Amino acid sequence: MRPLALVTGASRGIGRRTAVVLARDGWDVAFTARTVEEGAGTVFTRHGGEGVPVEGSLSTTQAMVEAEGARALAVPMDLLDLGSVRAAAATVLDRWGHVDLLVNNAIAQVAGGHERLLAQDLGVAELMIRGNYLAQVALVQAVLPQMAARGSGTIVQMCSGSATTDPPAPPDEGGWGLAYAASKAAVGRLAGAINAEYRDKGVRAFNVDPGFVVTEAMRARGGAEDIEDKGFDVAPDDAAGRVIAWLARDRAADRFLGKVIWSPTLAAQL
Repeated sequence: MRPLALVTGASRGIGRRTAVVLARDGWDVAFTARTVEEGAGTVFTRHGGEGVPVEGSLSTTQAMVEAEGARALAVPMDLLDLGSVRAAAATVLDRWGHVDLLVNNAIAQVAGGHERLLAQDLGVAELMIRGNYLAQVALVQAVLPQMAARGSGTIVQMCSGSATTDPPAPPDEGGWGLAYAASKAAVGRLAGAINAEYRDKGVRAFNVDPGFVVTEAMRARGGAEDIEDKGFDVAPDDAAGRVIAWLARDRAADRFLGKVIWSPTLAAQL
């Protein structure tokens, strides 16, 4: 029987590539996103402008996963709606019975999440915490009991260098906003809590940093070129997926517990 993975935020970008890599590696993959059909996706510009079109959808990811010979389960989910988050997890567990691997990849798309400090709307900052931290906690709460009961499971948080690295410039000059960075810093503490409470029950949790990946959403939103100009190397979009597949199947990965894994380097070594 093929192991079962749940990848959030997989209509495009790192999430979609991770879902496809896992399918190729022998996993059946459930995945979530807001955009169901191609052509319906939009992202906000960095400073709260109108939503701009962006490619990617659950239907496209489903076709790509199935092309790898895997079962695919596409589940609509909105990170900013905790009811939607819990319902998505329930759908996967009802349909497939359990989850062997949870990849918390999705990030909240909130207009105004990359404003300068004094211009930051605190309501927007609160939404970022809900979408980039509390939603992930809700998903972990949904899948952890069945993992612990089965004595096995892997949970991966997709981290960001913005959580531990000072921005090289203001948000509109090649840096990133405090609201986003703070929300990613919060979710970066989740893996440690899981390992402290559930490692002896067979559940392992890892923090994976995908590196600076220029995704479809980033290109559409704008600002990628400014960050590249600051000297950040662009990472392969499938590096995180290859690392996650290895973490979930190889007990040697335990040496990375408690660390932030830089996926471009580890993927090259693998």
